[in-house]
Amino acid sequence: MSARLSPGDAAPDFTLPDDQGGEVSLSGLRGRKVIVYFYPAAMTPGCTTQACDFSDNINTLRGEGYEVLGISPDSPAKLAKFREKDGLSITLLSDADRAVMDAYAAFGEKKLYGKTVEGVIRSTVVVDEEGVVSHAFYNVKATGHVAKLRRDLGLD
Repeated sequence: MSARLSPGDAAPDFTLPDDQGGEVSLSGLRGRKVIVYFYPAAMTPGCTTQACDFSDNINTLRGEGYEVLGISPDSPAKLAKFREKDGLSITLLSDADRAVMDAYAAFGEKKLYGKTVEGVIRSTVVVDEEGVVSHAFYNVKATGHVAKLRRDLGLD
């Protein structure tokens, strides 16, 4: 597992397939602020809560210059079902081999119901217009995360 990212680090670039048959590159969003969040699995309760929360806030986040990328190991087809089922309006990306999660230290050992397991670590990294990490949050809670993130970014 890579070391956790910290403010001031260069954000690892990536290109991943989205749920609509295209590809998204972090470098292609240079000039915009990007919220990259990692979640374990589409269509599970916590991940649905978090994705819906980001979708509900996408217009105000975009109004402040932020784009949101949700990354999971799910296939693009499963992500498309997730988008359709829950009416999501954020960009969903597939990291099937978890290479991007590894680069962002969003995959590794974590506690789950008191047991140590290996899996996706619910994480959010905010990247500035120059591709530099401005904020990095690990082991975040699905519920209430967007409200906390908005406060941390000075948007509320």
